[in-house]
Amino acid sequence: MATIHNLGFPRIGKKRELKCALERYWAGKITQSALIEHGKTIRAENWAMQAEAGIELIPVGDFAWYDHVLSISMLVGAIPSRHRDNETLSLDTHFRVGRGQAPTGSACAASEMTKWFNTNYHYIVPELTKDQVFQLSWFELFEQVKEAQQLGHTAKPVLLGPVTYLFLSKCIGEEFDKLALLERLLPVYRQVLSSLAELGVEWVQVDEPILALELSGDYRQALKISFNALANNGVKLLLASYFDSVFAYFEDIASYPVEGVHFDCISSKQDIHELDALLSDQQVLSLGVINGRNIWRSNLEEIVEQIEAVATKRREYLWLAPSCSLLHTPVDLEQEDRLDNELKTWLAFSKQKCTELTMLKNGLATGDRAAIVAYSAPVKARLNSNRVNDRAVQARVATLAASDGTRCATFSQRIKKQSKSLPLPLLPTTTIGSFPQTQTIRDARRDFKAGVMSAQDYHNKLALEIRNTIKEQEALGLDVLVHGEAERNDMVEYFGELLRGFAFTEFGWVQSYGSRCVKPPIIWGDVSRSKPMTLEWTQYAQSLTTKRVKGMLTGPVTILCWSFIRDDIDKPTLANQIALALRDEVVDLQNAGIQIIQIDEPAFREGMPLKASQWQTYLNWAAYAFRVSACGVNDETQIHTHMCYSDFNNIIEAIADMDADVITIETSRSNMALLDAFERFEYPNDIGPGVYDIHSPNVPEITWIKELIHKAAKKIPVQRLWVNPDCGLKTRDWKETREALANMVEAAKELRTEFK
Repeated sequence: MATIHNLGFPRIGKKRELKCALERYWAGKITQSALIEHGKTIRAENWAMQAEAGIELIPVGDFAWYDHVLSISMLVGAIPSRHRDNETLSLDTHFRVGRGQAPTGSACAASEMTKWFNTNYHYIVPELTKDQVFQLSWFELFEQVKEAQQLGHTAKPVLLGPVTYLFLSKCIGEEFDKLALLERLLPVYRQVLSSLAELGVEWVQVDEPILALELSGDYRQALKISFNALANNGVKLLLASYFDSVFAYFEDIASYPVEGVHFDCISSKQDIHELDALLSDQQVLSLGVINGRNIWRSNLEEIVEQIEAVATKRREYLWLAPSCSLLHTPVDLEQEDRLDNELKTWLAFSKQKCTELTMLKNGLATGDRAAIVAYSAPVKARLNSNRVNDRAVQARVATLAASDGTRCATFSQRIKKQSKSLPLPLLPTTTIGSFPQTQTIRDARRDFKAGVMSAQDYHNKLALEIRNTIKEQEALGLDVLVHGEAERNDMVEYFGELLRGFAFTEFGWVQSYGSRCVKPPIIWGDVSRSKPMTLEWTQYAQSLTTKRVKGMLTGPVTILCWSFIRDDIDKPTLANQIALALRDEVVDLQNAGIQIIQIDEPAFREGMPLKASQWQTYLNWAAYAFRVSACGVNDETQIHTHMCYSDFNNIIEAIADMDADVITIETSRSNMALLDAFERFEYPNDIGPGVYDIHSPNVPEITWIKELIHKAAKKIPVQRLWVNPDCGLKTRDWKETREALANMVEAAKELRTEFK
């Protein structure tokens, strides 16, 4: 009989309890002991939910206070010296790395943060030196295993594999071969495995998601060395790969001395019989047959047909699981009381996905398919639903042509016209869009949605907040202003609420990084715009000042990437549907006198396939969708876009192909190193390299900002540079925002004199 297990579970709690506890601790409102108790409670609830749903092997070690990659850095003692005060690492060390603090409490650079493969989760990039020393330094994993065992669960610890860990890290100081550190790292991993064996652990899940990439020979060899070293340490090893096909490495995987292998059968269609033939009869074949990254109910009837023969053959050597960790899906659909009944029958969150596995196991064991057939019926009905399909939208997308994604003039021609109609100084200053969302605004939004506050009162509060935000920016001396986005809950959710084809949950939160959680919209039908979405508040803000106010939109690729998307149409088609809806908004803003419009695409890089051979196809349709959203305007209208936490080296040509007049990017954490790509390619348009990190509470000094801009000016002509933070200011408070922006504006003023 097949065993069902899970690769990982959301760590934030049903209603973001971890977020609340972390932020209260950081604010000094609860003790560390209280925070630790909150963590224990969340873990116990997570384990209980999985066990009650039928999961037999419970993942342990998937819980992280800030990030699971950072947890491995803590485990092996690879913590930057600026964040540690001695050899003993503590929970506060963990937070200092992510938030940017020295042991003294003073500000220092946080470790870089970037996207976890092609997901919207951010991990903390390990910083390693050529002479890096690794040692077992953080014992929380063992304590969590004991917790789970004391609660009666069979724990399956989860470890990020050593080769993926090195792959994700960055070199500090001189460049060197990171794989040269593997020999030093493996003894610590062996020590971890031996310690887990002493606790009575039978299985350990070793995640090596780099197998989803197109690997060089040295990394393939490193994986072989790693598994040979980790074998025979008192536990059975389950290699877990996910996010894409590992077909190219079948021969390698077959040679690994592991007791089991997990394959993602969702992100890339797998031949189940081929996977069965790959492993011996005494190795566990784990099939990831439930989608761990989306929220649609599974067609269990179809899955049973695919795996029945292998299940009969392998029996206890077949395991069933989600495709990857459920970190990327909300916790529990049962909490959602506001979704309509039909839509709810189309969905499954983390808890329900665990239940789906139990239904599969029972159906295979008993041969009774009645429950599976009934469960799968709504999945089939969704495909032909009249709610889902809008012929007018489909026809509009079908008639798109290359000309719909082309501006009338080249950038060099446009910028001359824009310079006349937008008289701006050298190094113009602006922000990325959002300003601090005060508790007053959050309370007002909550009361309005709950029906406690009238629409008029809520409108008045928003108007007052926007008026104050404009006054603040004028007082600071910023050159291009924004309305501050007081009316917006989230940069994707806000637009989804105003577009047809979207649905929203009340508690469908997923972790983005640290304590930051987002509530992705669900795109269930064809997308269109029923009325203007941003026009009223942008016009209002512009009426309050003689300076230019930017219109602020979220781009089609980011809305696509940061939503739970349909699985019945392809991504390019859906991106074009969204792009056309945004195009209508862009034209309305221009016609209302808004001459600068920013279309944010922070997810542009993360949407790329993991395999390099597939990149260009993606980049072509993604850049086209952006241009469709932006190209309905005249030459004088200046289009901006924003990207954050991206490695631009592989996509610089595609960024140029987007043809935005100005791109603002994150560069402060990388100390302007990300601009190397723009220098090599000779990027032709204007650039605003972020000059300070908004994800840290630190206020940047004027000299620091000036140094960064000087570095940028060595790579990009100063005439094409803008000065801005690296991201929106929504999560910051007003005090630090004023201080940081004041320093930024002053630095720009001083530099204008220097560069004259």
